[in-house]
Amino acid sequence: MKAMLDLVARHKAGQACGIYSVCSAHPLVIEAACVHALQSDAEVLLVEATCNQVNQHGGYTGMKPVDFRDFVHAIATKVGLPLERVLLGGDHLGPNPWTDLPAETAMKKAEVLIEQFVAAGFRKIHADCSMSCADDPTPLPEATIARRAARLIAVAEAAQARVGGEPCVYVIGTEVPVPGGAAEDLPELEPTSPEAALATLEAHRALFAEDGLADAWPRVIAIVVQPGVEFDHHKVIDYDRAKAAALSHAMDGQPHVVFEAHSTDYQTPRALKALVEDHFAILKVGPGVTFALREALWALDAMEREWLGEDGASGFRQTAIARMQAEPRNWAKYYHATGEALRFDLQYSLSDRIRYYWPDRQIAAAQARMFANLTDNPPPMALVSQYLPQAHAILRDAGRPFAPADLVIAHVGVTLETYRAACTPQPEPAHV
Repeated sequence: MKAMLDLVARHKAGQACGIYSVCSAHPLVIEAACVHALQSDAEVLLVEATCNQVNQHGGYTGMKPVDFRDFVHAIATKVGLPLERVLLGGDHLGPNPWTDLPAETAMKKAEVLIEQFVAAGFRKIHADCSMSCADDPTPLPEATIARRAARLIAVAEAAQARVGGEPCVYVIGTEVPVPGGAAEDLPELEPTSPEAALATLEAHRALFAEDGLADAWPRVIAIVVQPGVEFDHHKVIDYDRAKAAALSHAMDGQPHVVFEAHSTDYQTPRALKALVEDHFAILKVGPGVTFALREALWALDAMEREWLGEDGASGFRQTAIARMQAEPRNWAKYYHATGEALRFDLQYSLSDRIRYYWPDRQIAAAQARMFANLTDNPPPMALVSQYLPQAHAILRDAGRPFAPADLVIAHVGVTLETYRAACTPQPEPAHV
């Protein structure tokens, strides 16, 4: 992970540089990320999987760490992105999938999780042990969180020593609320206090020294805090740099630690740029890119119906909504509306629970029919521009046909471009 260490060093030296992390397991999103990295000549592309998406039991994607690695690498190879420019990370790795078990049982499973991630080549590891298990107090004491994180990082160090390759870099801490966006309406958020951030850092540093991990401490590159950004089903709390000013400077005395900001989805380009300038140098995006994916798919559905008529169309959108209604397990705990309000949330909630349904066989088959229909009967430029104007402009400028998958990839790429721009330092003005 020399690339990550170099990035942090440049940031600490005064460059307003950063990196964004794509947290998704959808093949079109990953392809969009690879294409965007290639076209923007990005030094590296960082792709991460969470402990719920990918684990030793398959997670909700059905993929183990080695499967996810192969999945990402295959897409990168397909688009021509060299694998040495693809960095893999593990997000919120810890006992989270097993909090219904006693802590020691859950931690043993977390050790297997960490070992498999590192063995598969993941080298950016977020050790998150902030959650209470079945026999734990709530909230969990800071010392317990730090001790468990150090335990998992020791496993990661041993795994890397066994398999070889670059040493791991580590992220500690966690944000509030839970990853993926809040489940309920949000009040205004207060950023993490500088004192709390420094206390978390010191608790981990002391345990690293105590547990024989002093050599790994310089590779702790970031701490996850709450900069005051979040989203729920219908609204976004935008970054307020004045409120986060004290927190922004909390790591000034730390030579190798920046902040990692989660739940940055749906922030404005100006807010993303301000976050990086304020030392939140690692920006995570997940639902934001899958929301863009859904926007593009809905646009293709509208295009198909208008061009081919209702009788000739695939019915993709209606199939997706019907399958969500028939199988509510992935949204029932989150959406509490009824009737048309529920139908709206199923499609348009910013928490984007629909992302769990794209692999459904009926939905996937309907999507394949829609793509085939639009490939066999290409819609005119005016219709493409009506529904996907930015993707239309990107493909037209490149002299490429309006293939359905390419339109989706270009549309997702627009969201990724806001992150790339935020993470790229502004050039010094020319002197005359």
